[in-house]
Amino acid sequence: MRIHVSETIFFIDRESGLGLQAQLRETIVSAVVAGRIQPSAQLPSTRRLAGYLQISRITVTLAYQELVSQGYVEAVGRSAYRIAGNPPSRSLENHALPEGVQPVNWDSKVTMDFGVVRQVEKPLDWRRYPYPFLYGQMDPSLFDLNAWRDCARRALAREDFILMASDFAASDDVRLVNYICSRTLPRRGIHAKPEEILVTVGAQNALWIVTRLILEKGFSAACENPCHPDISATLLLSGAKVTTIDVDAEGLPPESLPDDIDAVFVTPSHHSPTGATMPIDRRIRLLKAATEKDFVIVEDDYEFEISFLAPPSPALKAFDTTGRVLYIGSFSKSLFPGLRLGYLVAPAPFIRKARSLRSLMLRHPPGHLQRTAAYFLALGHYDAVLHRMRNEYHKRHELMADVLQREELNVAGASSFGGTSFWMEGPDWLDADLLVNELRQDGVLVESGSPFFPTLDGPCRYFRMGYSSIPLANISEGVGRVRRCIERLRPIDRNML
Repeated sequence: MRIHVSETIFFIDRESGLGLQAQLRETIVSAVVAGRIQPSAQLPSTRRLAGYLQISRITVTLAYQELVSQGYVEAVGRSAYRIAGNPPSRSLENHALPEGVQPVNWDSKVTMDFGVVRQVEKPLDWRRYPYPFLYGQMDPSLFDLNAWRDCARRALAREDFILMASDFAASDDVRLVNYICSRTLPRRGIHAKPEEILVTVGAQNALWIVTRLILEKGFSAACENPCHPDISATLLLSGAKVTTIDVDAEGLPPESLPDDIDAVFVTPSHHSPTGATMPIDRRIRLLKAATEKDFVIVEDDYEFEISFLAPPSPALKAFDTTGRVLYIGSFSKSLFPGLRLGYLVAPAPFIRKARSLRSLMLRHPPGHLQRTAAYFLALGHYDAVLHRMRNEYHKRHELMADVLQREELNVAGASSFGGTSFWMEGPDWLDADLLVNELRQDGVLVESGSPFFPTLDGPCRYFRMGYSSIPLANISEGVGRVRRCIERLRPIDRNML
């Protein structure tokens, strides 16, 4: 008896960036691999499936024919198709372990738990929420995808391909490094030579490399409190003794640093997550303390490009005359988070050691990605995107600031030059984790402040609201829903009953 595949297993997402043919092929291949479709099962006719999905018949035909060439589907006669009798990949059936054999206890095999610190959580389907007040996510409408696609094609030209197909373990893309030296760093008041720059897979990769090189058990480090969860997690996993320093409205106070310390990790230009900017005089005092106490400073200088309220102050590295500041930058925030392209600036001897460590970890960031980014930057597309982002984020910032004030929600911190988020403080009784869960049911996404406090004991009343990915038209209603949700969570005062 012939088994027929029902057309109801097919679904077309017309808002997906994936083409119609690709969606059809993906549905069939996924079902075959998962064992949901049996070998030799008859596929719906091209006419029937096209009618069901309301797409052209040629689209279905081309999808089927592509799968024939890949070996997943067989053509039967002139117009019929069925699943291949022996497709390239099929899922293995779940077999029970042989009697008497115990499963591997991976808790005893794994020597280090990399999930010891809680991360900021975002649902995978966050784009379907109408009010996504999330930080670090992009608005696709602000990005020039056509220009990026053109640069990607340029990077595949014969001359470029020969270069980028090489092993970059001992170097990085020359065009990209030259742009960082001549355009990016001077904007931050930094002057560096190519041998003082290492391209990384995002800022987190640079942070990991630096921490691995300068810290281990027996060493001591200090970080801000609150701070980015990735920083506190990386420091904890290094084995070093970690001291958290409470920040104020001007960032980390140098006078609070302990005497016996090897490294300080800071975000002086735009503190994560409060947005506080460290004044110049405090930066000078921090550098002076580094010289007197003989420690190095790791500066994570993120989001400086998103400045629309005032010009950003120079980086801490710009005032460094002794080479004690290890500077981390990234293009991921200003372009798109999935880019994962950052850089480390440090004295040449340190960069040589960092390059050797990077080579052991991942050899180098993909050559094609580096060259594509280099073209995108050098041809002026990057500056155009930044201009578009600044204009739009300025509008969202102004509206959101007004609505937050109108709704009487307390802003605990925001960048003085721009940025893309507000750091919020709720009432003393508020549990931000509970607020996040309740708001999701109402179509609103905000981020709990809990992961930003490494030593937090008990509920956290702080939360973050970003505006890089929420449409301008949705901000007012979204903020109103946040305020109403907080009111619903207010504990009942028994004395008022």
